[in-house]
Amino acid sequence: AMVELAAYRCIECNREAAELYRDYQRGVLRISICKSCQKPVDKYIEYDPVIILINAILCKAQAYRHILFNTKINIHGKLCIFCLLCEAYLRWLQLQDSSQNIDPDDLIRYAKEWDFYRMFGIASLEQTSFLVGIFIALWQMRPEMLKTKSDFILLLKALLLSSYGKLLLIPAVIWEHDYTPLCLMLIKVFVLTSNSQAIRVTLNLNRMLPWVAIFIGLVLENGAVCLFQKMGWNV
Repeated sequence: AMVELAAYRCIECNREAAELYRDYQRGVLRISICKSCQKPVDKYIEYDPVIILINAILCKAQAYRHILFNTKINIHGKLCIFCLLCEAYLRWLQLQDSSQNIDPDDLIRYAKEWDFYRMFGIASLEQTSFLVGIFIALWQMRPEMLKTKSDFILLLKALLLSSYGKLLLIPAVIWEHDYTPLCLMLIKVFVLTSNSQAIRVTLNLNRMLPWVAIFIGLVLENGAVCLFQKMGWNV
């Protein structure tokens, strides 16, 4: 019996596969073999989730294909919101450090709360600019890769899931150290590397094009930052 009447992907060669394994009842399972590369379609279905996570952290293409094509993970929206909250909290904390005010007045407290919402809005706009830049770049370079709405949705899901590294922002701030700026920079590099691998796996591209798209996304994001600064917003 098939796992599901839908198309999966071979994690090795990225070819479509009708099934991941066959269930012969009584606990007997047989992993399907890819007709193209003659390797198991998805070896990760036998792996512990921790092992899969470690492989994803190592940016292995096979782990990304397993997560994006052969699982039903649907947390990209919640993960995006949580990552934005982490980033907004980091900026809000830095803003409070730069303007130390211990006045307990309610007006001051509400102003600080509004600052957090403002930082969340700014982080959301910057993230949107980054993603729009990536989509524009990919649309210009490889329009045949993004033909349908489902292609856009799949790529968006991949980019949001691959931004999970932003969750490390909170520990980096809580355990503040002299090396915190370096840690924040390394987290940024890790997130961009994960984004690049997500684009590469989703669209089956070479290593160069995803980085070009990410560069365009960063240019648009920095353009948004400059616009906010000209408007007098502290970002």
